[in-house]
Amino acid sequence: MQYIPIITMILVVILLGLVIVLLTRKPEKPELPQQIDPTASITALGTLVTQNLREGREAQSNQLSAMDKSLGDKMSGLTDQLGRFETRLQGFTAETTQNLTNIRETVDKNLHTFTGETKQNLETIRSTMDKNLHTFTGETKQDLETIRETVDKNLHTFTGETKQDLENIRVTVDKNLRAMQEDNNKKLDDMRQIVDEKLQKTLSERMNESFKLVNERLEQVYKGLGEMQTLAQGVGDLKKVLTNVKTRGIVGEIQLGAILEDILAPEQYETNVATVPNSRNVVEYAVKLPVEDGSFVWLPIDSKFPGDTYGALRDAYEEGSREQIDACVKQLIATLKSEAKDIHDKYLAPPHTTEFGIMFLPFEGLYAEAVSRGMVEILQRDYHVNLAGPSTMAALLNSLQMSFRTIAIQKRSGEVWSVLGAVKTEFDKFEACLTQTQNRLDQASRELDKLVGTRTRAIRRKLKGVTELSESETQKVLDIGTDSEEE
Repeated sequence: MQYIPIITMILVVILLGLVIVLLTRKPEKPELPQQIDPTASITALGTLVTQNLREGREAQSNQLSAMDKSLGDKMSGLTDQLGRFETRLQGFTAETTQNLTNIRETVDKNLHTFTGETKQNLETIRSTMDKNLHTFTGETKQDLETIRETVDKNLHTFTGETKQDLENIRVTVDKNLRAMQEDNNKKLDDMRQIVDEKLQKTLSERMNESFKLVNERLEQVYKGLGEMQTLAQGVGDLKKVLTNVKTRGIVGEIQLGAILEDILAPEQYETNVATVPNSRNVVEYAVKLPVEDGSFVWLPIDSKFPGDTYGALRDAYEEGSREQIDACVKQLIATLKSEAKDIHDKYLAPPHTTEFGIMFLPFEGLYAEAVSRGMVEILQRDYHVNLAGPSTMAALLNSLQMSFRTIAIQKRSGEVWSVLGAVKTEFDKFEACLTQTQNRLDQASRELDKLVGTRTRAIRRKLKGVTELSESETQKVLDIGTDSEEE
């Protein structure tokens, strides 16, 4: 029955399509005569239009009637088919309902039978399990009673044996403890006696060593006191030396000479040199500075040590008096200027000497005091004299030494180039010899490869069918052992 609305809708759509086709179809145009009267034409046209309309309506009515009849027939056929289908469907539904009823009755019957059998089986199983459980419970109680009696008996026996064993162990332990205590007391007495003896001996030895060490230290103290007395005497002598102007100057000269001797070669400086021609004034040390023409000029170095002025300045620093410090500083500056003027006037005479000289101050404290007062710039500007302490003097001489080496290298640069040219020539010869040797080695290597490869394989092919001898037989045949013994 659910297909009837769909079929009805399809038929309605088909009818609407046919109506649209009929309405849009154009009637066939009749052939008009070539000469028509207007009035007659209009009348004929009206008649023709009326006739065509009538024919069109009749044709449409006929077509619609035929279509309606056809659709009615088709609808009748479809209705009959639907009726037959509905009848068959009702029969199928009734048959299905009957089958389902039969199946339900069969299932209910089987389920009832299965339920009864299951209840009977469960009842049988429950009875059997109750019987077995009752039997198992009785047997278990009997077994547990037997086990309990056995455990009680064994426990009683074990308790008695344990008490006896513990008593035996206690007696044995007490006996062993008593013996161990007696043994320990005896050993402690022995150890106490040994410790007392060793302690007495050790204390005696340590006391003897301590007394010996104290005696040695006292001897060292006495010796040190003697050395301190000697040192104090030496300090007093040094103070006397530094107090004397002449000996104080000698100390500066000795220190300057030691620095020159450590850094420069003996031929690079002279002592007590008259740097100014036709002058009797000699400077303590003068360094030879080479020039381009092969000659040299003198660099005068004189040691000055205004000890009295510097000592007064140090005393003023210790006392802390500002006026006394300023006065001592002025005195030191005046002394240094006087010494610089003396060096400039006596020892500088360009071009025989350099345009500047060097004033060596033998103590770093004195040099630092002069530098802090700006004396380096003042003496350089006014007197062409440079100040130098022990450390700066060493640095200056090291730089001069490097200059000497540079000049020597420049002088002997021609010899160096000649040596390099000879080395280059010999190196070319050496390269040619190496190339020739390499070629010979390559040739020998190729010959060895040929000998080891081709010749060896050829010999092996020739000797392939020969049976090898053992090592002892080989030695006998080739007399290898005899030759080695003779050697």
